[in-house]
Amino acid sequence: MSGKRGNGEGSIYSYKNGYAAYVWVTKPDGKRARKYAYGKTREEVHGKWLALHAAAKKGPVATRHRTVAAFLGYWLDTIVKPNLAPLSYVSYEGYVRLYIAPHLGRKRLDKLTVRDVREWLTVLAEVCQCCAQGKDAKRDASRRRCCAAGECCESFPSRRVVQGARDALRAALTHAVTEEEIGRNVASLVKVPKPRRRRVKPWSASEAGRFLADAAARDDRLFAAWVLVLCLGLRRGEVLGLTWESVNFETGELYVDHQIQRAGRQLLHRETKTEDSDDFLPLPSLCLKALRMRRAQQLGDRNAAGELWQDSRGLVFTTKYGTPIEPGNLTRMFALRSRRAGLRVIPLRNTRHTCGSLLVALQVHPKVAQRILRHSQIAMTMEVYAEASEEEVRAAIGKLSDAVGGTTG
Repeated sequence: MSGKRGNGEGSIYSYKNGYAAYVWVTKPDGKRARKYAYGKTREEVHGKWLALHAAAKKGPVATRHRTVAAFLGYWLDTIVKPNLAPLSYVSYEGYVRLYIAPHLGRKRLDKLTVRDVREWLTVLAEVCQCCAQGKDAKRDASRRRCCAAGECCESFPSRRVVQGARDALRAALTHAVTEEEIGRNVASLVKVPKPRRRRVKPWSASEAGRFLADAAARDDRLFAAWVLVLCLGLRRGEVLGLTWESVNFETGELYVDHQIQRAGRQLLHRETKTEDSDDFLPLPSLCLKALRMRRAQQLGDRNAAGELWQDSRGLVFTTKYGTPIEPGNLTRMFALRSRRAGLRVIPLRNTRHTCGSLLVALQVHPKVAQRILRHSQIAMTMEVYAEASEEEVRAAIGKLSDAVGGTTG
């Protein structure tokens, strides 16, 4: 075949050991540039040239493609970090650094296929993370006991971790599609088995009453926190993020709008996740009395600490020296107090269901309980009320009242 261009072949020319062609395209940033195509034969290049023309007519075309690792770094720094919650950034960054970049980082973003993602997830589930991350090797030589010593501990990722890694890649590629760097999100086309959630039976009102009675009898420093968790259904971060400005003793209300979160190396006092989480909650007399006790207790801590006291923006729950309480420590203390009271240990987050039963015991009106539990429909609240045994909850609250010396504040 001669070197002369055929009709419709446009800018096809000889290049090294084959042929090349280019098409003027509009890049994602709005600028015009040449996009090149290469091949060994004129027919091959002509086909690519026609495809480029078709792509250029549909919209912007990227002229340079980043690797998966380069794009993920850009996505984390310019999209996730400025726009999402700090905890979301920490989570995504961990998935990228530990699970995605080591396997897929070197691949070109536009060349990533469904098969690549599927094979990555299969391999990821079978890779010992102690070996991959060198966890045992980072220990002192005297403390190495598994992977670094030649005995793999088979610390494979759980289904939840594998799903989280896939979800992180999918979120990043969704943005790549939005910025028109790629045409489709291949990660969204790969299905992963859903992790099975282990159901934990929440405490009954009687068990919650035993827990609070034991805490009151032992003069537990966190008694007020346990009361708010069990009687108002507050989440861990919401309890730790409460300030005295949020408590109105005169009107008997509590305003929930902040939380304490651990995000990597930072302990953050920030707004709640959504506006729906913010609300004025009516305080039953038991909660008011517990908070008054907590205020007196904190004042005693301040006087005892003297110059060592650190003011943490008026937080209700602090250490003996005024510093914020670590969320993880509150979870561990809840488990410890549960064992001490002779109760089965449940996750702290499971106490919201128990809250409904205690509200029945406190004779809180269903509409008020709906606000406290932050249910969207009153029917949900009435189901909780229907499940609670009247005799059981009255007996539980009676024991609790005796332990704290009555519920009037």
